[in-house]
Amino acid sequence: MRIGIGIDVHPFAEGRKLVIGGVHIPSSKGLDGHSDADVLLHAISDALLGAAALGDIGLHFPNTSQEFKDIDSMILLRQVKKLLDKHGYQTVNVDSMLLLEAPKIAPYIDEMRKNIARALDLETSAVAVKATTNEKLGYIGREEGAAAHAVCLIRHI
Repeated sequence: MRIGIGIDVHPFAEGRKLVIGGVHIPSSKGLDGHSDADVLLHAISDALLGAAALGDIGLHFPNTSQEFKDIDSMILLRQVKKLLDKHGYQTVNVDSMLLLEAPKIAPYIDEMRKNIARALDLETSAVAVKATTNEKLGYIGREEGAAAHAVCLIRHI
């Protein structure tokens, strides 16, 4: 068994769609980044790669590559799963936390969990997605950006 942790942060920007956990969430602004800036999937991808000691998403999907410009991060998560498969690892579970002031995420959590579970070939019960605000403190509290933290457990098969 191996444990990994992932953390990601993206600023908000006008004119971008808000995509978190593979779910399009109605919002006047989205997260800015080279890909679709899905902060949750990036944190989970980094946690999985870290657990397997395979680097991070920047190594495998560099933001200097046009190949990954505006790419759906669900595609990246599925690629991470393939890398783990290739190295003989299987995901056991994922626990994640979103930090953002708005919009409210609760109505979308079940769909996020299902998306992540499907991408990783897991039961939905093996994927936790939680959300909290930053109590109006810092860049998250000022609604300038969002962050996500993830922890995962993998096993060698």
